[in-house]
Amino acid sequence: MKKSTIWIIAAIMAVSFAGLLLLQMYYINDMVSMRREQFEESVRRSLYEAAHRLEVYETMDYLQRDAIQMERAKLMDSTAVGQGISHSYQIQMRDGQISAVEVHSITMPEKPTLRNNGGLPKPKLETTIPQASQSLQDIIRKRYANQRAVMDEVIYNILYTASNKPLEQRINFRVLDRDLQTELNNNGITLPYHFSVSTADGRVVYKCSDYTEAPQGMSYTQILFQNDSPSKMGVLKIHFPGANRYFFRSVRFVALSALFTVILIITFVFSLVVLYRQRHLSEVKNDFINNMTHELKTPISTISLAAQMLGDGSVAKSPQMSNHIISTITDESKRLRFLVEKVLQISLFDSQTATLKLREIDANGVIKSVLHSFALKVQSYGGTLTAELDANPSEIVADEMHFTNVIYNLLDNAVKYRRDDVEMHLSVRTWNEPGKFLVSIKDNGIGMKKEDVKHIFDKFYRVHTGNKHDVKGFGLGLAYVKKVITDHKASIRAESELGSGTTFIMAWPQPKE
Repeated sequence: MKKSTIWIIAAIMAVSFAGLLLLQMYYINDMVSMRREQFEESVRRSLYEAAHRLEVYETMDYLQRDAIQMERAKLMDSTAVGQGISHSYQIQMRDGQISAVEVHSITMPEKPTLRNNGGLPKPKLETTIPQASQSLQDIIRKRYANQRAVMDEVIYNILYTASNKPLEQRINFRVLDRDLQTELNNNGITLPYHFSVSTADGRVVYKCSDYTEAPQGMSYTQILFQNDSPSKMGVLKIHFPGANRYFFRSVRFVALSALFTVILIITFVFSLVVLYRQRHLSEVKNDFINNMTHELKTPISTISLAAQMLGDGSVAKSPQMSNHIISTITDESKRLRFLVEKVLQISLFDSQTATLKLREIDANGVIKSVLHSFALKVQSYGGTLTAELDANPSEIVADEMHFTNVIYNLLDNAVKYRRDDVEMHLSVRTWNEPGKFLVSIKDNGIGMKKEDVKHIFDKFYRVHTGNKHDVKGFGLGLAYVKKVITDHKASIRAESELGSGTTFIMAWPQPKE
């Protein structure tokens, strides 16, 4: 699949996932807002009903007191002879409506009947039925008007008397709590709540024993006795500490779907990264195969040609020529063995089956021996090699063979990436830091870009040097160096600038005295 096709598919999937996530977030936000509005409406309705009940209870209380007083007045007035029936009523509220219920009746003596009508005017016998009916209606109308005026006066007295009482005496807080719970349950709200009652000027007259007003909850207020003067009003404040959890529970299934979408997006991004790495590894593998083919063809061709010359009887072979052919076959065989061992060496480190033979060695001494054997190679290219081995002490715990290979690989890498327009110069330096033995290998070669420095220790990675096509290798040398240093609990870093050379700095732990 082409690289452009992969990126187009990835872009389409990324846009699809992002759009799906945005839609879910919008839907969650819309659901939470709608749920919050419903909750607020239900709470306000419940608070209004509870406040209305307070006014009804107060009116009932005063009506009942007036009824008792009127009954007592009738009893005191009924001292005449004869019996009548007096009824006593109790004011009750059912379904929000005030009603009077008879609770008992008393038989009272009737007033004596005057034989001669007691001086009362005699009814006129000539009055007709329509006239009597009209007269009765007039009497009822006048009585209604009179009773209405009396009732208005009673209600005025109730309001005037009640509003003069302190707020804490006008409210039964236990009944208020019961009414609040009942109204909230009727409106589908079963959350725990706390409430307080305060005067209009902010003085708290009642507060629940477990009242807490946590910042993450929601609070609502309702004016009590809102028909009174502002100074006589009260303020009911109710707080729901678990309101946020309540809203989250209402959308938890949608939130879970959004969470799964996020997981899918993360998985998708991870798949893209893996796909990109696999494609990169595929390209590196192809480069590795091409380089290996090129490296192996040269010794194989040389050995094959030498073998043909030895087997060709028509070619006269002197002892000197035979020795040269045999020497060539031997050198090329060693080169093949070196290439194969280098690949197998990386495989062993990848499988973690290699074991290090750790012992205390003199690092300066090992470096001197490597520099002595490597100096001839540097001189063959017309370069110079200097050493400043100032570390003291220079003992480290390491595998001597692998430590030697690390130094040799770094020096060989510096020779490979030399510049042709300047004289090659390599410098090796050692010094100490607390508990560490440090080695630096510096060259004045072609250097690297910053983005290449980050990957030079990756397996199979090779820096593309533009006009430097004759550098052979598999991209395994620095990967081997990094693996050995990591296994020794040491560290290595590279400092490089394109066109100015590269410096490798290693820090090896030293044994404690």
